[in-house]
Parts: sequence; structure tokens; C-alpha cells
Amino acid sequence: MSQPSSWPLSVDSIRFVIPRRIVEALARHPLSEQLYPLGIGYYQHARGHRMQRDRHDDYLLIYCIEGRGRIETDGRNRRIRPGDLVLLPRGHSHRYETDAREPWTIYWVHFDGPRADDFIAALEPDPQSPLIPLGIHSRLVADFEALIDARQASHNLAAFVHCANQLRQLLTHIALLRPIAKRQADDSLDLEKVHSLMQARLHEQLDVGTLAAAVSLSKYHFIKKYKALTGTTPINHFIHLKIERACHLLDVTTKGVNEVAWAVGYEDAYYFSRIFKKSMGISPTQYRRIRLGEIGYKG
Repeated sequence: MSQPSSWPLSVDSIRFVIPRRIVEALARHPLSEQLYPLGIGYYQHARGHRMQRDRHDDYLLIYCIEGRGRIETDGRNRRIRPGDLVLLPRGHSHRYETDAREPWTIYWVHFDGPRADDFIAALEPDPQSPLIPLGIHSRLVADFEALIDARQASHNLAAFVHCANQLRQLLTHIALLRPIAKRQADDSLDLEKVHSLMQARLHEQLDVGTLAAAVSLSKYHFIKKYKALTGTTPINHFIHLKIERACHLLDVTTKGVNEVAWAVGYEDAYYFSRIFKKSMGISPTQYRRIRLGEIGYKG
């Protein structure tokens, strides 16, 4: 893997370098040998983040969902905006950094494998630019979040094989979105941007003012437009996404209810359980018992 950034992580940011022993096993495993991740991360409001690589020996994908930055490749500088993907194949020296006034929030993944070039080719990149202006897509944010979940796998090879195949899904999802990625120049509400911010902040609280500011609307007009388009309020949808995430954690981890509550932004486990039951009709403990086969879907 190319040298990772030495940027000091903030509290809400993640950098996960996959252990070399696991990478070597992925490179040999028949279900992952063609394409596998090397490192995965999420940097939130990454003030001061910058990186320069004169030697780049893997593949790097960066997805900017907030803020701005710039990148220099082949002697040319380009601005990076929300919704831009940055694709850096091996062998290309580069330098990138966040904007000083509007620090970016990004997902990133370093990856490798003998079929990596084929997956990149499917994205139809511009040979003159590393940028793919894809736009903000909440499902793509969820794809990156699924990759980041691999850090909970400890040294379980099966979990990392699954992660490698989630990387395939992410890249093929981008290929699916690429032909229809157009920047809309009208004044309609950008739901994808709003929902992507929600997905990225599931582990914390998020107020209506922040969501409204992200799409340059007052709180009143934002709530009105959002409800007209979706039939619900932005906060109700955000809670729904949190409960979906909580269900996933109850399904795939052994975290206690307190830990799950904390992971989706609730410090009070009792309050979280009330919200969960209101949404799902059963408590978090009962939900997990269904997964374990101790009770049926109907109780």
C-alpha cells in the first residue's frame, strides 16, 4: 500500500489499514484475489489534510461529500467539490489537499488486485483528469460505510473476503451511476445530498439547520420542500436511517444495546430503546432474539 496520510485523526474520523497478513491472504483467496482493499477511511471536516506521493503503487478512490479541496496531477491543478470522485491509478504521482476555509469530508479506499484496471475501465474515467463528477448519492455513502465496517472484523479472514466483494459492489455501483451523473442546475431540493449527509452522520446528532444550510435553504423552506417530496420530515427520515443502522449492528455484531445506541448517536440507551420500539414494534433485545432464532417474527 502507498504511504498513508499522517493527518492527525479527529474524533469523528476513521483510518483503517488492513493488516499485511490479511492482505496477503486476500491476494491468495479465490474469492478475493482479483480485487481487494488495502486501507479504508472517513475524514470529517479534515482541516489541514494534505498528501503528496511521488511514488504510488496501488489504486486510490476518494469521494468528497462536503467541503472542497484540490488535486495536482500531471502538472495540472483541479478543484474538488462535493459529489466528485477522485480516481488515482497506480504509477501516477499526485498531490492533494483540503480547502483551508471549507475543509472537505471524504471517504477513501486504497485497493489492488490483478483485475483492478478492469474495474477502473468500467468507470469510463477521463484520461485527462482524475475527477469523476458523480454527484452526491446516499446509497454510495452507504457502500463506503459498509467497507468501513470491516474494521470491526479483527483478524477474521471471512469478514475481509466479504469486504473485498463489497469493494466490487461499490465500484460496479459507480459504473452504474456514471452514465446518468449530471449536475442539475435548477432550484429543486437535492435529496441525494441531504440523504448522504444523513448517512454520513448516523453516529451523531444532526439538526435541521445543518441540513438546510447544506442545500442553501432556510429551515422553513427546507422542511416544506422536503415534506412535499417525501411525505415525511427530515428528522423522521434521519431517525429511520438510524434505526436501520441499529438493526444492521444488532444483526452482524455482538454489541450490547448500550453500544449500539452509542454507535447511532444516542447516549441514553433507554431513550434509544423507546425510539427503536416505536419504529420497529419490538425492543432491540427482542429484535436480536429473532435473529438468534429464539423467537419468531410474530413473537
